[in-house]
Order: sequence, then C-alpha cells, then structure tokens
Amino acid sequence: MDATDRKILKIVQTDSSLSIAEIAAKVGLSATPCWRRIQILEQEGIIRRRVALVDPQKLGLVITAFVAVEVGDHTGEKLNSFAQAISAMDEVLDVYRMAGDYDYLLRVVVPDTKSFDAFYKRLIEAIPLKNVTSRFALESIKAETALPIPV
Repeated sequence: MDATDRKILKIVQTDSSLSIAEIAAKVGLSATPCWRRIQILEQEGIIRRRVALVDPQKLGLVITAFVAVEVGDHTGEKLNSFAQAISAMDEVLDVYRMAGDYDYLLRVVVPDTKSFDAFYKRLIEAIPLKNVTSRFALESIKAETALPIPV
C-alpha cells in the first residue's frame, strides 16, 4: 500500500458517497486507475464495506451502555457459544474480548431502560455468566469511525 492508497482510504472513510471521479481528482489520478486501486483495497479486505452512518438519537436510540462481561467457563465451546449468541443481538454494536478484569466489553444501543432490561435478560439467559456490569453514557463527546491513516 502506497501513499496514494492511504489518501484514498482517508477520503472514503470520510465520505464514501463520492464518485470515483471525485476521489480520483483529490488524489491526482484519473478515474480508471483510482477505481482499480479501490477494487484492490476491497479485494484485499482493507475496505471491508461501505455504509451510511445513521444518527441514533434521530431513531430514538438514546441509551448507549457499555457492558462488561465476565464469563465463568473459559472453554472454547462456551466462548464460541457466547460469541454466537452476542453476535445475534441487534442492540450490540461492538464486542471486544478483553485482557484484564473482565472478558468482554460490549457497546449496546437501545431506546429506553425497558429495552435495556429486556436485552440484559436475554444476555444472562444466553450463557451462564460470572459477572455483568453496565455503565450508561451520559454524553457522546467523540465518536469516529475513520481510522487514523498516516499519509
């Protein structure tokens, strides 16, 4: 990956709705070589997908919770079961396996506390857990999706 590829990545992370011609002009290429580079970045899995970012507040998804989970059983089968169960829950936007005091950290978005309670009940029924701790965000100060790509 060269400097031009990095420039393309910075651009498409900010606005993937730009046309190939617009991206090409910004990086100093003609449309066809730019399109080829983007195709290669997609084929190599560097660009995983192109999506629209939606405002959760405008959809009534006003509660963001960070849920720390400690599992009791660390066997491969139980961890796979947990990963499958949690991946099927639409409210869960991010799942990270952690080092430290807890095993997983989840970012969960729901419309209200009743919905969070329903999610929580499904979570603890999915697999036996040792401990679950939830923290609710009061304000989002920074939320980015673009990775810092050195050019």
